[in-house]
This record gives sequence, structure tokens and C-alpha cells, in this order.
Amino acid sequence: MLEIGIMAPDFALADQNGNVHRLSDYRGQKVILYFYPKDNTAGCSKQACGFAERMPHFREKNAVVLGISKDSTASHKRFEEKYALPFTLLSDPEKEVIQLYDVWKEKNMYGKKVMGVVRSTYLIDEEGRIVKAMGNVKAASNPQDMLEALE
Repeated sequence: MLEIGIMAPDFALADQNGNVHRLSDYRGQKVILYFYPKDNTAGCSKQACGFAERMPHFREKNAVVLGISKDSTASHKRFEEKYALPFTLLSDPEKEVIQLYDVWKEKNMYGKKVMGVVRSTYLIDEEGRIVKAMGNVKAASNPQDMLEALE
């Protein structure tokens, strides 16, 4: 995980509609930047729906939600449509941003060591500074945890 207090590294990635977003586009707003393993899996769907349910509260607190995985923009579009997700999903198939934010790690899957995205969330303030970094988060509780972090 990146350290609290540092400037969050800027990046440019395409969203589910093919539009490019830069982290710096969101200066002046709080950003919940969450990294997840895969679209349309049980945990990732639960996490995304949790963020979706709380979107009015995030907006009240001047916060945007950006989800990042290595899935394609087309996969993100299907995921967005299936669950009516009201936030941006960014595609990082080359894992550049995933590695930049130090969430590509060795994991234990069914007794085998594999590399993958460790479910992680960063809270970035209006100036672009990391104010909270949470690694290995629980999919079901992460959206509420982030809402509470905004208090």
C-alpha cells in the first residue's frame, strides 16, 4: 500500500464508456479509489452494489467513487449495466495503475500461490493527498467503512 500523507500518483485510464479519466480531473473533490479483482464475481458485485447504495451519501460529502480492475472496458460496461452502477469503473488491463498503487500481490487461491489484485481502497482528499489506505478489505463492509471515513 502507498503511504498516508503522500500525493496520490496521477494516472489516465478509460472508463466503461471509453472516456479517459485522470485522477487530477477530480481535484476539489474527495476520491474513493477502490481496486477489485474481477467484474461479476460474488465479492466484487457485493462491494460495487454497496458503493451504489451509498452514492447519495458520498455525493453529499463531495466524494466520487472510482473502481479499478484489470477487466476490459466492455466487461466494465456489462457490469455497470447489470447492477445499474452509478459510478465510474476504470479499466487497467496492463496493470500499470494497479502496480503503481501497490495492490498487485501474491495471493493464496485454493492452496496455490497466484498473483492478483488485493481488494484495496484509498481515500484521497481534495488536494490529491492520500488520507486513508486500506488493504485486504472485506467486500461487504468496505463501502460503509469508506462512508464512515468521510465523517
